[in-house]
Amino acid sequence: QVQLVESGGGLVQPGGSLRLSCAASKSEGFIGAMGWYRQAPGKERELVATMTSRSITNYADSVKGRFTISRENAKNTVYLQMNSLKPEDTAVYYCNARVLVYPRDYDYWGQGTQVTVSS
Repeated sequence: QVQLVESGGGLVQPGGSLRLSCAASKSEGFIGAMGWYRQAPGKERELVATMTSRSITNYADSVKGRFTISRENAKNTVYLQMNSLKPEDTAVYYCNARVLVYPRDYDYWGQGTQVTVSS
């Protein structure tokens, strides 16, 4: 069982910054990739950024150069630093963790945190 607790969302003006955090608590298994996805009203959930346990990153083209993902493996925590925010970044942001409990992987999701970019 894994629980993900997110924090850091809110309202920010265009061009501003926010930092999201997600802490994972687990009772078994190994946490592999952690990352962030988002879902805007009327749209499907989409990948924002992920990072493997070996720090390999993957970003959506729309956020490259503006968002930075990082993690502290010892704390099972992942962060998303979001700079130069745009109105189109407005969405509910969800934390994801892929946990290996041999012999298979399981996906876990946080409850979501609202990010609103508006003047």
